[in-house]
Amino acid sequence: MSQLEELLAAWLPRQRWFSGKGIPIQQIRIESRHRLVSHGPGGPELYLLVIQAGQRGRSSRYQVLLGARPPRSLPPELAGAAIGVCTVASGRPRVVYDATHDAELTGLLLECFVSGHPETDGGPVRFRTMPGTRVRTGAHGRLLTGEQSNTSLVFGDDYVLKAFRRLWPGHNPDLELNVALAGSPYVARPCGWIEADLPGHPVPATLALLQEYVPGATDGWVLATGNVRRLLEGGGGRRESAFAEEAERLGRTTAEVHRSLAQALPTDVLSPAAAAELADAMVERLAMASAEVPELAEHAPRVLEAYADFAAVDEPLPIQRVHGDYHLGQVIRTGSRWVLLDFEGEPTVPVRERQRLSSPLRDVAGMLRSFDYAAGFLLVGEPADPDLEWSARAWARTNREAFCAGYADGGGPDPDKHLTVLRAFEFDKAVYEVLYEAHNRPDWLRVPLESIATAAAARPVPG
Repeated sequence: MSQLEELLAAWLPRQRWFSGKGIPIQQIRIESRHRLVSHGPGGPELYLLVIQAGQRGRSSRYQVLLGARPPRSLPPELAGAAIGVCTVASGRPRVVYDATHDAELTGLLLECFVSGHPETDGGPVRFRTMPGTRVRTGAHGRLLTGEQSNTSLVFGDDYVLKAFRRLWPGHNPDLELNVALAGSPYVARPCGWIEADLPGHPVPATLALLQEYVPGATDGWVLATGNVRRLLEGGGGRRESAFAEEAERLGRTTAEVHRSLAQALPTDVLSPAAAAELADAMVERLAMASAEVPELAEHAPRVLEAYADFAAVDEPLPIQRVHGDYHLGQVIRTGSRWVLLDFEGEPTVPVRERQRLSSPLRDVAGMLRSFDYAAGFLLVGEPADPDLEWSARAWARTNREAFCAGYADGGGPDPDKHLTVLRAFEFDKAVYEVLYEAHNRPDWLRVPLESIATAAAARPVPG
């Protein structure tokens, strides 16, 4: 490996967006290197790297925005972003660092949308804009913090640029679906994107999506958990129903977005045979999760019953393009409406799989699981308190019902009339959550496990 590759091999596993945590990197290779910005021998440079990381016989592709400056010229505020010292392209040693922290360099990314094709070292990187869009430049990029699978930069009150870290061949669904929904009041207006060719693949990969920034909006997870916190700290009154109006409005908005996607993109029906195959895949995930998390195994028989009921559904199930990873952290509340974000689906799944049609009830199930999470996460690490636990479950139940009512009212398939399908999707999502928490946040494992236990104990309702 080169010096830079060795540095990246040590740095990569520490990044929040790296999907191979806990597995040793056996090989790392810089597949392509693109110089986007250069200020001459003494100034900073911005590179876009596409790297391949090999782990246990599998290879994953990632995007790294790399800054490079002469030694001892790194500003103090960027010291925490430093990766190391090595030669990059010129043969002279440089301090290399995570350029997403460098407001000076990231601000120049906007200029690339205006100037068109930048000079590159390793192959073409294309900056595209939506028809009729003129990108305004001059703002510096502000890095958004928090738990994200990608990296987002905000430019003033105008734009947000989301750089996709895990790269796959093909158009990212976040780009596809936002373009399909362009003009909808319930999504942020797409303005442009960055793409690049990957060796051996005819369809370019989407590197980043530029969208209109929605200032003054509040994250749905923050709103919901704040409401739960006041519930648990307060007492009395309309406690568990305080968020229900917002949940109902969110359900209605979700149905309207689903309807717009069905009008703009292909639709189909899931045959009973295909539903049985989908149920088999759910069974496989359950078996894998039960082997890793023994606490799940005791509930497996009831979960398997739900999957068997789903496999036996004999009516064709409408399918279409859906959000794919829907939860309270994927929506924001403005002064007048809910706005949906992040239509890319699960970043660790190949693009071609995320582009498959699915039941919109899968998104409904994801949001219902999110209400359970919002109710349960404040109890993590706290002593058992039956009254608080009852209040939290009542909050979740009230807002789940309100969301489903809003979804049906907005024209979506009525969840109350498709309980067998919805129950299977909810269990499948919860099983995924069990594995995720076991690998990343063991302290949170009780949240999906308790949800599965409660749902498994409940009497199934046909539908």
